[in-house]
Amino acid sequence: MPPKPVTADRVAAFRLARHHLTGGPGRAAPRRLSLVDVCRDVGGIQAQVMSAAELSLWTRRRQTTRAQVKAALWDRRELVKTTSMRRTLHLLPARDFPMYISAMRDWSMTQTQNLLTRIGASPTHVDTMIAVVMDALADGPKTQQDLLARAKTKAAKGMRKWLKYAWSAMRPAILEGLIVYGPPRGAEATFVRVDQWLPTQKAVDPRAARVELATRFLTAFGPATYRDFTKWSGLPTSVTKPVFDELGDARAAVTVDGEPSVILKRDLAELTSSTLDASPTLLPAFDTFLLAHSTKDHLVEPRFYKQVYRNQGWLSPVVIVSGRIVAVWFLEERAKAFTIDVQPFATLGKAVRLGLQREAEALGTFLGARCDVQFDSAI
Repeated sequence: MPPKPVTADRVAAFRLARHHLTGGPGRAAPRRLSLVDVCRDVGGIQAQVMSAAELSLWTRRRQTTRAQVKAALWDRRELVKTTSMRRTLHLLPARDFPMYISAMRDWSMTQTQNLLTRIGASPTHVDTMIAVVMDALADGPKTQQDLLARAKTKAAKGMRKWLKYAWSAMRPAILEGLIVYGPPRGAEATFVRVDQWLPTQKAVDPRAARVELATRFLTAFGPATYRDFTKWSGLPTSVTKPVFDELGDARAAVTVDGEPSVILKRDLAELTSSTLDASPTLLPAFDTFLLAHSTKDHLVEPRFYKQVYRNQGWLSPVVIVSGRIVAVWFLEERAKAFTIDVQPFATLGKAVRLGLQREAEALGTFLGARCDVQFDSAI
C-alpha cells in the first residue's frame, strides 16, 4: 500500500490532541484524566526542573495543583521521578517503571560506564558503589550528601577520584532501576530503594520493552521516523532502527508534505481527520512536546531557533498557536502577583492576545496569585 499523504497541519493537530493541548485557554481536561494518564499519554514528563514539570502537567490538565503532584509522587506513589530518556530526569507512571528501565538500561549503563572508565572507575568499583548505596538506603531516604559521606567511608583508592563527581555516585543504581528519587528534604533531593518504595517489580524483557517504548513514542509524537525516536530516547540508531522494524504491520507509512514517516496503523484514521485549534497555549521550559523530533522546523522558524533551543540544553517557555511556536515567555513575580512577559516572533493578532490573557488568568489560579500578561515588541 502506498504511503498516505497528510499535511503538516493534520500532523500538528494530531500531536497537540495526543498531548492534551487542545481546547483553548482555561480548557478543562476530561473529568477522568489523571496525572498518571497524562504522564503515560505523553511518554513521561521532563523533570530536570521540577517547577517546569508541574507546569507541564498543569497545562495538559488544568485542574492540577502542586499539592496533587506532590501527593501522586510522595504519598500515593503513582508517579515516580527518575532518570530515563536521554539520561535526563522524568516523571513516569509507577506502573510503567519496569518497562522504561528495561528499555533504557543497557545503553545508559554502557554510556555511563564509558564515562566512569575515563575517570578511573572499573566495573568492580561500580558494583561496590551500588552495594554501598543500597546498604545506606536500607533504613530510609537519604540525600546525595548523605550517600556520598557513606561512600567515602567505603571508598578504595580507585574510587576516590570517582567520588569527586557527586552526580556519578548514585547514577549506576538509578539506571539499574534499584533506586529512585524520594521526597525532597528542604531544597535537597533524596533517594529511596525501589524495593521499599514501590510494589514488587516484574521483570520486562529488554527487547519487548524497547518495542513498547517505540509504540508509546509514536502514540504521542507520530508521525515520526526512527531518527526522531533516537532523538527522543537517547538510544543509538543501531538500536532504534531495528526496533522500528519490529513494529512491522503495526505501522502505517505516511508522507508529511512529501516527507516519508510512519504512524501506528491504529492512529491513521484520527491523524487524517485531525483539525487544528488556533487557541494559544503556554508551554513551560523543557516541555516534552518540544523534545521529540530530530529537526524542529515544524515547530519554529530557523531564524528563531536559538530563542527557544538555547545553549547548554536550556529550552525556553513558549507560546504555541496551531502547533507553531510564535513567542517565548518568562514569568516575573512582583509583590504578591505575577506577570507573563511575552516576547513574540511577529505581531500577534487580537484573538491570540486575548487568548493569552485568559491563559494568564488560568495560570494565576494554579500559582495562587493574580497573573497578568504584557507583550514586548516582536523580536
